[in-house]
Amino acid sequence: MAEIGFYHLTVTPLEKALPKLLEKTLEAGERALVRVPTAERVGWLDGQLWTYDDRSWLPHGTAETGFPDDQPIWITPGDDNANGARFLFLVDGADAEDPSAFTRVFNLFDGRDDQAVSEARVRWKAYKDGGHSLTYWKQTETGGWQKAG
Repeated sequence: MAEIGFYHLTVTPLEKALPKLLEKTLEAGERALVRVPTAERVGWLDGQLWTYDDRSWLPHGTAETGFPDDQPIWITPGDDNANGARFLFLVDGADAEDPSAFTRVFNLFDGRDDQAVSEARVRWKAYKDGGHSLTYWKQTETGGWQKAG
């Protein structure tokens, strides 16, 4: 079963928090699949990963840019795992049909959005009922992550 972590965004928005987690993923020698709910969000997130830090960049691709085998980070609205990633990042309410296909799943949700929090609770229950190992991470005041209860 996959290790599924729920990451409760309370201090920084997705476009600031996700790149830091992706950096750590690459530092660990892993590939990442970032699943978003729509093609429009693919374009938005693609732009964010190019511009999130003037001193850094994250190598990534989309169906529009192609060459998934060469991309350590792949952004998609679909269920495909075109770059063979073992780490899955679910954002904006995207879900995993088969989370057990991944070693780790990062479920990021906006704590300032009541609907996002409610949907995260539903996903938590479904994954728990599916026998997955779950962890809950909350942002610290500085934007880092602390494992809770």
